[in-house]
Amino acid sequence: MVPAGLLLAAGGVLAAPVAEAATGGCAGQRTTTVAFATGEIRVYRTRTSVCAVTVPTRAGTRQEMAVSVQPRGGAPVRDAGRFTRFAGPVTVPAVSRCVYVKGDVGSGSGDSGWILC
Repeated sequence: MVPAGLLLAAGGVLAAPVAEAATGGCAGQRTTTVAFATGEIRVYRTRTSVCAVTVPTRAGTRQEMAVSVQPRGGAPVRDAGRFTRFAGPVTVPAVSRCVYVKGDVGSGSGDSGWILC
């Protein structure tokens, strides 16, 4: 017989990667999704920050991906490389500031324009 506490601990360990995969490691609530031919950009917001990840349509294959978030009046923060599941997360402080989000997967790309103003 396995103690219930051990089962709960094992369940917590197994649940964490699934939650991270769903959000790409971003905190907050998903507010915007920008879809494009080869993937999508998922934008999350907390009270003090904005976070984004780029997710490919076909995960699992290592491919060029990028994501960037620029708060109005600030410099963009970017993550780019060859990934299998997502690019990012990229987080910027954005209290009462608009942000511009860009992302690409392979030859496809998308951007949000100025959002969350």
